[in-house]
Amino acid sequence: MNAQAEEVTSVVDIVKLVLSPIFVVAGVVGFYYFSDLQLLYRVLLLLAIVGAAVAVSFRTAKGRSVWGFILESKQEFARIVWPTRDEAVRTTLLVIAMVFIVGLVLWLLDMFLFWGIQLLMNQGVK
Repeated sequence: MNAQAEEVTSVVDIVKLVLSPIFVVAGVVGFYYFSDLQLLYRVLLLLAIVGAAVAVSFRTAKGRSVWGFILESKQEFARIVWPTRDEAVRTTLLVIAMVFIVGLVLWLLDMFLFWGIQLLMNQGVK
């Protein structure tokens, strides 16, 4: 009996998950089909349809697991230790300095290789 109930629930979940994007596509088509209406009304209707589709999707087992993941991510985000302003400024300046130094080294390497190729091809000596 329990296995049948789970199968029916999974079929209902599949139907919900299939119908949600169909409703969103229908909302987008309706947005352009009713172009004679004011933009505000069309946008509000589209947002309502997308909101309803998301709400229906979150009522499925997969939707509940996605919602749980979002809540766990929010908790993990709260645990992040952010750098202080001083640390962020120092790190940014260090990155800028390193980019400048690497650019200078690459420019010098390119200049010397170009000079060496010119010497080998006898184009630098006249």
